[in-house]
Amino acid sequence: MPVELKYPHIEKVNGEPARLERVPRVRVAQMVMDHLSHGWSADEICRQYPHLTPAEVHSALAYYYDHRDEIEREIERDWKMAEESATQSARPPFLVRLLSKRKS
Repeated sequence: MPVELKYPHIEKVNGEPARLERVPRVRVAQMVMDHLSHGWSADEICRQYPHLTPAEVHSALAYYYDHRDEIEREIERDWKMAEESATQSARPPFLVRLLSKRKS
């Protein structure tokens, strides 16, 4: 009989990203990005984001290691959306003026 794993502090609704229960705006993928890109430990994530508890961060990282493919797909989607947004956005007028003055 399969056993369903529960992750304290993590809320996962079908079709939605895994999030913290107490602070739903914080997704597991966000903490994982800091963990992977900066090499931050759970303690360092707590130092950088003092509103998070060690239990929440450890639970999020445990969720990631048990659902690695899901979280990495989410991170890849976020990265692609950010790249598309950056290439589709027009330069703000102040930046255009600033760059034109720099060339002069």
